[in-house]
Amino acid sequence: INAFILCVLCIGWVKKKTLNSNEKILLLLGCSRFCSLCFSWAYSFLSFIFPKYLYVHPVLQLLTFFQAFFSHCNLWFSACLCVFYCIKIANFRKRFFIYLKGKIDRMVPWLFLGSGILALAIGIIAYDIANKPHCNNRNSTGLGNFGSANIKMDKHFFPSFFLTGFGYAVSFMAVIFAAVFLLFSLWRHKCKMQKNSMKDLSMEAHIRAMKSILSFLVMYSINFVCLVLKMVYVTKKGSYMTFLIVVFEYTFPGLHSLILIFSNPKLEKTLLKILALERRVKCKVC
Repeated sequence: INAFILCVLCIGWVKKKTLNSNEKILLLLGCSRFCSLCFSWAYSFLSFIFPKYLYVHPVLQLLTFFQAFFSHCNLWFSACLCVFYCIKIANFRKRFFIYLKGKIDRMVPWLFLGSGILALAIGIIAYDIANKPHCNNRNSTGLGNFGSANIKMDKHFFPSFFLTGFGYAVSFMAVIFAAVFLLFSLWRHKCKMQKNSMKDLSMEAHIRAMKSILSFLVMYSINFVCLVLKMVYVTKKGSYMTFLIVVFEYTFPGLHSLILIFSNPKLEKTLLKILALERRVKCKVC
């Protein structure tokens, strides 16, 4: 799904030689999600097929760093996209909001920079956490000795909880405020259109946008709860709660990407063309 978004946007970028702010955020969001899944698959592959290679320095440390970096980029770019939609679409007459609406395109690169710096900080902390048990067990080569490493590892989680929790909380609050303001603006505009008996494509577009934002808000809220629970259960391996958290953590990016595809006319049109072409090919083969 994320690879599809990347391909469509990159092809459009090559054709037009430019991207608008919305497409830039979608491109980086899709890229961060794709990379996050790739490193997660690499970690899963090594842990199941070649578990001993994980404890060769610095394989585990680098996988932990990149996985943490791209997962937090995904979190922050999702928040940036929601804030961008709120400022760009919502209609408020406050001077500050009008000022932001005019400057939002120039602010997008700075949002990218801030998100990248925060994600990099989390990645460095994750690398340090993964590195300390290894340093304490430099002479350990067997898997049996890493039970004590995991115990020592627990002591190093707590200093990083504040920064990680702060990042989760700030991104979640940004999404909550942006989504609520945008929903209120769309709902108010829809009510005005109903009073004026304006039932056209614009009304349907507003209702569709409200459904997309509301579904994203629900999913992001559940994802935030899962991230908080993950901080609580991070040291408890083999727990059913941990398994459920990980399942939803990998499900959320895919579901949100589907919402983004069907709420973006360009991406939806391209996807429907591909599906229609695939059906024609299958019919010809049959």
